[in-house]
Amino acid sequence: MRAVLFDVDFTLALPGPELGPEGYRKLGERHGLTLDPSRYEAARQAAIASLQRHPELEHDDELWIAFTERIVRGMGGDADSAYGCATELVAVWEQHDKFTLYEDVLPVLEELRGHGLKLGLISNGSRDLDEFVRHHALEVDCAIGSRAFGRTKPHPDIFRRALTLLEVEARETAMVGDSYEDDIEGARALGMQAFLLDRDGRHPHEPGRLETLLALPAALGLAK
Repeated sequence: MRAVLFDVDFTLALPGPELGPEGYRKLGERHGLTLDPSRYEAARQAAIASLQRHPELEHDDELWIAFTERIVRGMGGDADSAYGCATELVAVWEQHDKFTLYEDVLPVLEELRGHGLKLGLISNGSRDLDEFVRHHALEVDCAIGSRAFGRTKPHPDIFRRALTLLEVEARETAMVGDSYEDDIEGARALGMQAFLLDRDGRHPHEPGRLETLLALPAALGLAK
């Protein structure tokens, strides 16, 4: 193993309260919407299930607005102003200071670097990933965001780009992420090892599942 690639949202970075149920409720009020925070998680999961990707997996900002609008409507904001509310929420997702790193991130990245592994990030979304890396002082060897690259996971080209930048082969690389379809299937299709980070315990029977990043070095066979 020579390299490890990571997803970002819900893998390395936790959205702050502005992007949680109460944040949606407060922003909804500015758009004349009454959003129920207790419906947030169900609305988010329903939006994920109904997400219609671009047929060629091209990055499309409107896709993320439509996704967020489904959450807003699922929380009770089924009105014409839902689109404007969703557009403003997507802009908040691009603000780096609205995210914090999980406590296990920096220690694990440091440990992997101590073993000589190269590290990279691959993220779907509209944020500037290079600025995100600088803001959170992450020491990585490459960072590929789908807006800048033009393709979204699980398109093979976005993974291949990371492998090229890191100068490694797929069989020498592992991928870690919280989305089975985007991260795990996409990586395994190229011959990479892949680990589903299941912080919330939603996939107890998934092979290669990790409950915390702290379990990653051992899963990679790295000795302390």
